[in-house]
Amino acid sequence: MPLGGEQVPQNLDAVAVRAWCGLALDALGRAREEIDAINVYPVADGDTGTNLYLTVESASQAVDAVFTGLEPTRPSLAEAVRAMAHGALIGARGNSGTILSQLLRGMAQVLGADRDTGHADSGALALALRRAAESGYQAVAHPVEGTVLTVAAAAAAAAEAASAASAAAGDCGAVVRAAYDGACRALDETPEQLAVLGRAGVVDAGGRGLVAVLGALVEALSGETVLHLKAGAGSGGSGGHARVEPIECQDIPADATAPAFEVIYLLEADDSAVARLRTRLDGLGDSLVVVGGDGLWNVHVHVDDAGAAVEAGVEAGRPHRIRITHFGVGDAHTAGVTPPPRERVQRGIVAVVPGEGLAGLYAEAGATTVPTRPGEPPASGELVDAIRRAHAREVVLLPNDAELRHTAAAAAEQARTEGVRVALIPTRSAVQGIAALAVHEPDRRFDEDVVVMTSAASATRYAELAVAERQSWTMAGICQAGDVLGLIDGDVALIGDDTTRAARSVLDRMLAAGGEMVTLVLGDDVPDSLGDDLEKHVREQHLAVDTVVYRGGRQSALLLIGVE
Repeated sequence: MPLGGEQVPQNLDAVAVRAWCGLALDALGRAREEIDAINVYPVADGDTGTNLYLTVESASQAVDAVFTGLEPTRPSLAEAVRAMAHGALIGARGNSGTILSQLLRGMAQVLGADRDTGHADSGALALALRRAAESGYQAVAHPVEGTVLTVAAAAAAAAEAASAASAAAGDCGAVVRAAYDGACRALDETPEQLAVLGRAGVVDAGGRGLVAVLGALVEALSGETVLHLKAGAGSGGSGGHARVEPIECQDIPADATAPAFEVIYLLEADDSAVARLRTRLDGLGDSLVVVGGDGLWNVHVHVDDAGAAVEAGVEAGRPHRIRITHFGVGDAHTAGVTPPPRERVQRGIVAVVPGEGLAGLYAEAGATTVPTRPGEPPASGELVDAIRRAHAREVVLLPNDAELRHTAAAAAEQARTEGVRVALIPTRSAVQGIAALAVHEPDRRFDEDVVVMTSAASATRYAELAVAERQSWTMAGICQAGDVLGLIDGDVALIGDDTTRAARSVLDRMLAAGGEMVTLVLGDDVPDSLGDDLEKHVREQHLAVDTVVYRGGRQSALLLIGVE
């Protein structure tokens, strides 16, 4: 049924891209556990469905952000597909998510080539699916048939055939339905192409995820809800089932020669450096996938020496968002050995923090941190991972950003289903999180500790200084690009042209209502002298008010201010 009763578009435009992302996220959410259960290749670690979901979640958030940022106008098709591809790139998880991000990037290269066009016709969509398949094969160091790559190629071939047929001329809905049907048929054949799938009686997990994503595109363009396939071999592209019950992942014999670690990171580097990196990483391990371009890449590899894989990234450029996952029992280091389970601690703190300096400060206070970069908010899956890393029976979650309240709530709910008691304190700034941490007492009863921390956070007013990126209307008037903005409790309170004067004015306004403690967090772009100047200003102008200054490192704000 079309959303909101509107006419569903037959051509692919920005609105359809947004709908596609939302529907794909829903489809992967429904199929996540099923796909995880059939994940036997390249490693039987049972996370393909989850990784695909998190990758599409990041893509969907990026598209939503483009729509929100351009209101009341709508983005162009090019802006929407590029946001989708970028979101998938920075949020890609695992082997399957990394390949999916490259498939979306390949589509975006075609659909986003014309910045001015409002929509794409069936010919462009078929070409985009072909580019996606080619990009996927190019990204994988050693492509294997019977995987998501095979399914993507079959979808592209079916789309091209439908686009060439006169009956489908100009109809994107017919083309993507043909692509979906072709993908289903190819998926059904994967157990015959890849022996490990045949032995397990399952289809390829990554290919199954791609079928779900293509089914969502069918629904976005035509309003037709496709049949949700089961995951066993013989699922049948036309809806018939001769289903074989899949073997659980833990029943698949472990390959004692397989690498022990999965290493993933984003990398800022030029093309020539990435070419050298591919060669080096290929010699270190397997399942190498390098996707992206234009200076930003996502690197995925399975290795025994995780440090060497990260060092190779450092030599090539600037790696960040580094994630290293141990494959656990049955890998090359632990074959035949069952390590004792690690005892959970009673209580942990998980906090989202902007900047390396703040991450260090929070970590020293015992928190498990989720670092963020400007314009790259964490997905709910990253918060769930952090809660798991805290390895505690009880967790206090500090999102430190008003925009993350829904993401944090979803993560908390997911963690509760895993048996963790989670309390979400709705901190809206990192300085509120600092105030909450300052009164945290792990020996108190959980409920009491949460009440005290919540009270400390809510009693802390917060402000920040930022630089305007463009002319805009604000609560304080019209700002120009380059102006210094003083935001108090999330609203622009003043516009200035000098960082120090603006910071003093913000402090004076906040302390006019009283205060006992001022917390200043300096960003990378301001000198230490600013902290000295503001500390002196508070000492001289506001009696009996203490000031503490921290270095925040790279963060979106020039200066964060908290007044308790």
